[in-house]
Amino acid sequence: MACHQRSASLPSITHSTESKVEVELQGLQTHISSPSVTIDTMCDGLRRLGDIYNCIEEIMNLPSNQAGLSLRRNKKMVEEELERSLVLIDLCNSMQENLAHLKMSTQELQLVLKRGDDAAVQLKVESFIRLAKQAQKPFKKITSSKATAEDCRLVRLLAEAREMSVTLLESTSNLLPKQFAATKGSKWSLVQKRKVVCEEEQLQELERSMGDLENSVEFLFRRLIQSRVSLLNVLSL
Repeated sequence: MACHQRSASLPSITHSTESKVEVELQGLQTHISSPSVTIDTMCDGLRRLGDIYNCIEEIMNLPSNQAGLSLRRNKKMVEEELERSLVLIDLCNSMQENLAHLKMSTQELQLVLKRGDDAAVQLKVESFIRLAKQAQKPFKKITSSKATAEDCRLVRLLAEAREMSVTLLESTSNLLPKQFAATKGSKWSLVQKRKVVCEEEQLQELERSMGDLENSVEFLFRRLIQSRVSLLNVLSL
């Protein structure tokens, strides 16, 4: 979703754009709640969320909104959201690192597969699944903190986007081991009765998916950093 309204003289435009952000967040929730969700679905969702953050940042950078957020009654809410944004940035960074390890694991698996070493392949398969499950651990430490009715609308949008970010990243981490160690007959199935049944092109597809996810998470990570900088600027007013 693109957002380019910058006029401070038209508060109705700001209100309309905030409404569009809310609609986009609701649509994204529906998008990732599908029972047929895939890695490609998550990649698309992460990029859509990055665009939402970009739109929120443009609204936040309007002089009239900066003035409103810097008021004493709103400043505390901005400070709290700033602290929570740091937790989300750390979470996003951790996900990037995990995906980089998973992509490397698929590359190593392709090498041992070419050598025809079944024992080594089995170990690499188990290593990948273990790494995929480890990617779920950071989310156990995250405490949900939703916006309240007393929060100003822009802070509520930031809180809703933050909650959506956590949901998307956690859903992605939960999807990884399922996609890799799927049931018999799935194209992602690598182990079947302790015998390797995958083909090289399947591993190449898996490597591509890890790369796409890594790029999508990096895209969101950059948007989160930009949003945090904007919040810091508000506090400096």
